[in-house]
Amino acid sequence: MNNIIEAGVPLSEAKKAAILLHGRGATAQSILSLKEYLNLEGFALVAPQADGNTWYPYSFMAPDQSNVKALQNSLSVVQEAFDLIIQNGIAASQVYFIGFSQGACLSLDFAARNAQKFGGIIAFTGGLIGDKLKEEVYSGDFQSTPIFIGSSERDFHVPAARIQESATLLKRMNAEVKVQLFDDGEHTIRQEEVEWVNKHIFR
Repeated sequence: MNNIIEAGVPLSEAKKAAILLHGRGATAQSILSLKEYLNLEGFALVAPQADGNTWYPYSFMAPDQSNVKALQNSLSVVQEAFDLIIQNGIAASQVYFIGFSQGACLSLDFAARNAQKFGGIIAFTGGLIGDKLKEEVYSGDFQSTPIFIGSSERDFHVPAARIQESATLLKRMNAEVKVQLFDDGEHTIRQEEVEWVNKHIFR
């Protein structure tokens, strides 16, 4: 088992769970601080730690071969976390993915490669991964899973155009997608995003 930190309600007792994926240079412990802001009472929280604090070495829009080995490893880490939750008797429809930046991209990509009815996906500044979006790598039906993507209109790392392109593809896979783009240049999680997610997904 990779380095996975658990918090919140023990998996063996929880009815719902969230997988939290940190950004580049951050830690599993740091992304768990979101439990202070999001309505995650009653959740088992599972936060994997990326090797070297990075899920993949280059931009999420770099040529695919640049990131392919690290990305496959990272997707397998998320799969381990997901399997751990399912093995504890929690339904996939009660599993949520929460990520920031690199972790947001990884959350969206893992979910789209394994689309089914999830509890929800919250991507704070992220889009689907690849130099171009390749629909053939994504499969399944989200069955109206809510997906939130929030970011700056001019984020340095995640272009708004890729967010919109990702949202379009996810909608075609029957997700209910909400995109919020803000008129600032900040690479951060905003209070407005937290409030929307709490009101509409963790209600």
